[in-house]
Amino acid sequence: MKTHTLTVNGKAQQVEAADDMPLLWVLRDLLDLKGTKYGCGQAQCGSCTVLLGDTAVRSCTLTVSQVGERSVTTIEGLSENGDHPLQKAWIAHVVPQCGYCQTGQIMNAAALLRRTPSPSEADIEQAMAGNLCRCGTYNRIKEAIQSAAQ
Repeated sequence: MKTHTLTVNGKAQQVEAADDMPLLWVLRDLLDLKGTKYGCGQAQCGSCTVLLGDTAVRSCTLTVSQVGERSVTTIEGLSENGDHPLQKAWIAHVVPQCGYCQTGQIMNAAALLRRTPSPSEADIEQAMAGNLCRCGTYNRIKEAIQSAAQ
C-alpha cells in the first residue's frame, strides 16, 4: 500500500491504496463517492466516466497511480447543488429511465461541452458514442446536451 494524494472535486485527499487499484474503487470504496458507477470493468460502457482535468476517462481501468497531479471531477463535484446546466437539462428532457448510466453520460457530456461549447449534432453523436444506455435514451441525451449548450 502507498499513500496517494489526489485532488478530487476540488479537495486534496489522501488515500492508502495499491498503485494498480482502479480509480473507480478509490472513489467508491475509499472516498465514499458512490455517484460513479461500475458497469463492465473494461472501459467499454462509460458508466464509470469521470473527468481527469477536462478529459473524460474511464475510471474502471485507470489506476490511482496514473492520475498523477491531475484533478479528478466526479458527478458529485460537477455542481454543489445539482444545478449544472447538464443536470438541469437532463431533468428537463426526462433523460433517465433506470438512471444507471446517467452519471457517466453527464460527465462525458461535460467534457464535450468544455472542448466544444456549441457542438453540432455530429459532434455530440461522436463524443457520446462510447457511452452505452441500455434503456435507449440516446435521443433525449442528445437533446439535453443541445439544450445545455445554449
